[in-house]
Amino acid sequence: MQLFYQPNLELNTTQLLNEEESRHCAQVLRLKTGDIIHITNGHGSLFDAELIEVNHKKCVIAITKEIKTIKPLNYSLHLAIAPTKNMDRMEWFVEKAIEMGIDEITPLICSRSERKEIKTERLKKVAISAMKQSLKYFIPQINEAIYFNDFISKTKIDNAFICFGEAPQNNQLHTFQTNQKHNIFLIGPEGDFTPKEIISATEKGYQALNLGTSRLRTETAAMHVVSIVNFKNQS
Repeated sequence: MQLFYQPNLELNTTQLLNEEESRHCAQVLRLKTGDIIHITNGHGSLFDAELIEVNHKKCVIAITKEIKTIKPLNYSLHLAIAPTKNMDRMEWFVEKAIEMGIDEITPLICSRSERKEIKTERLKKVAISAMKQSLKYFIPQINEAIYFNDFISKTKIDNAFICFGEAPQNNQLHTFQTNQKHNIFLIGPEGDFTPKEIISATEKGYQALNLGTSRLRTETAAMHVVSIVNFKNQS
């Protein structure tokens, strides 16, 4: 199935597809008037829509059917991750995390971050593409970058962890319960969190978490968390 995305869809309405999706319909797939496409609003609904007019800049669709789906995860997974110096690696993480299952991603600016600025619009485009490619109907929230201290001060804590290399060896992810309402994991830069950041987070209620004996890149550590959490709660 080829999945399209557009927000603010309503059943039994006629709408214009955005230019990117229109170009995909007309020039890539070469669809014709009368063809049916599948499109999601990113909030759990899957729509059938008939192409009324096909144009590479604007396709007109008539929305004829809606199926509302249930969120596949019975828990919430939020990763706050220090942006990598090479943005390709950050985009790779966003893509793969969405394929596996994640609800929210926040770029986290830390004391040792190699990258202090990040354009989230590009990450949001990667997120949309990954959602469509993996045939998911919920798009994760991509937040604007935020400084470490601001994040731990503003974020509500339900079940929160800070992952760092010197965390106690016994504090492994498989030993913690992670199917509560809201799970947050902090992933630091390749120089790791500073001692001050670790102390600040633990004082706010974050639990120290050790990801094993291997030294992991930032995006690898983040994917390790996504993989284990999903495995623990879906197996």
